[in-house]
Amino acid sequence: MTDIPWWRGAVIYEIYPRSFMDSNGDGIGDLPGIIERLDYVASLGVDAIWIAPFFTSPMADFGYDVADYRNVDPLFGTLADFDRLLAKAHSLGLKVMIDQVLSHTSSEHEWFKASRIDRSNEKANWYVWADAKPDGTPPNNWLSIFGGVAWQWEPRRQQYYLHNFLASQPDLNFHEPAVRAAVLDNVKFWLERGVDGLRLDAINFCYHDACLRDNPAKPLEQRTGRGFRTDNPYAFQAHLYNNTQPENVQFLTQLRELLDQYPGTVSLGEISSEDSLATMAEYLSARRLHMGYCFELLTSDFSAAHIRSTIEQLESKLDGGWPCWAISNHDVERVMSRWGGANPPPYFATLLTALVCSLRGSVCIYQGEELGLTEADVPYESLQDPYGLTFWPSFKGRDGCRTPMPWSDDERAGFSRTTPWLPTPASHRVAAVSRQHRDPHSALNRFRSFLHWRKQMPVLRLGEVRFVSTPEPILAFVRTTNDHSMFVALNLADVPSEALVYDMGELQRVDVPGIVNGTLEGGRLHLPPYAALFATLSHQ
Repeated sequence: MTDIPWWRGAVIYEIYPRSFMDSNGDGIGDLPGIIERLDYVASLGVDAIWIAPFFTSPMADFGYDVADYRNVDPLFGTLADFDRLLAKAHSLGLKVMIDQVLSHTSSEHEWFKASRIDRSNEKANWYVWADAKPDGTPPNNWLSIFGGVAWQWEPRRQQYYLHNFLASQPDLNFHEPAVRAAVLDNVKFWLERGVDGLRLDAINFCYHDACLRDNPAKPLEQRTGRGFRTDNPYAFQAHLYNNTQPENVQFLTQLRELLDQYPGTVSLGEISSEDSLATMAEYLSARRLHMGYCFELLTSDFSAAHIRSTIEQLESKLDGGWPCWAISNHDVERVMSRWGGANPPPYFATLLTALVCSLRGSVCIYQGEELGLTEADVPYESLQDPYGLTFWPSFKGRDGCRTPMPWSDDERAGFSRTTPWLPTPASHRVAAVSRQHRDPHSALNRFRSFLHWRKQMPVLRLGEVRFVSTPEPILAFVRTTNDHSMFVALNLADVPSEALVYDMGELQRVDVPGIVNGTLEGGRLHLPPYAALFATLSHQ
């Protein structure tokens, strides 16, 4: 066990710094605020934290538009604050992973300011520039995820530049060797500082098709999946040429070679492509990324069939790669609402924890999942997210999952001494940490109990996975190492469910802390609403 990398089977807690804890009373969370709450994070039983971007930025996309990769935005603190955070986390036994946004920068980055001046400066080729068509229109039909065309006219160069996201997020030209070298040098800056890993934002977007070929149209019935909302014209295309290019594999190999110079560090790639599972498998093989996650479990489909199909498809493609699973993050509706509906019971959160933490792979937990927080309904006048402002009212954007962490049940939820940047709903204040900490049966304490139990179960952290045929709404599988096997069954419905399991060998039910435990009589499973059953399985 001592030879197994720390990140295999790890539970990684995502911190969205704007919304975690405000230490200086400006209504926005910061790095000192995170330091203040690290003891709480360590108490959860997680292994690492992933901190969303805190770098210098004009905040058009709340930090995912980086203007200086090597400095902390004053909104969040200083480099000295980050060093203190790193030291405090390590003293608590927590690894620290940071976001790296490599495919694009802010339009306020010094690289872009130089590149846009003319076509002959030393950084002229550092971004994706292209001439207009003879009629003045953009060079091809590529679209931005945030709505509209993916090209912005620059009068100084008399050319268009590419932006897969906001117009203020120009795409870097990874076909240029100097760009790749500069990007890797920025990564090295943080590795030298002592970070334990990198979460790589939109990592399959680094390269574009050098020939700028048009994306083909996508039939109406195929306009589904994360990022492909049918009210967004982005869904109208198959995105074959504006991302996920073959050259990206070579860059990932270079990135891995850099990380290998810092033993114990890890890379976690965010992957969203036309076939994310296939891209994940490709990026996780042959010493490229250590881990990857996609958005297949961040959709609204909570059926056992979908979850099983997703995992089995990936497992069939993986060649030694290691997945990481997430059912919530800062970009999607909170899972309690997405999968639980309008009024999910508190113990539904426990089922979700048991589910995602029992799959083969590592796990990302988004702040507030441990409290069972639901999606906040943010009124239009309080919206901050440019995505939501563009597509309102059919889509309210991502603010509903980004509201401040509720530490107490007062008006400002113990998050700030002033009005927070986003409002905290009353339903979140009722679920505050201070309240749940005192209740032994709360979602928070159930979460802690389950994670501390899981730490003692190598089979759940490291074992292979094999699914067992059970009817909806039961998801069942076996996790196996060389000398242990554990059977897991989860009822994904709000009504009792039963199933027969045959030819399983001798099952010995385990009373697991934190969850609603099902029962086993002979070969029949009895699962109360949103219950789970764990049983050791003797080897035949």
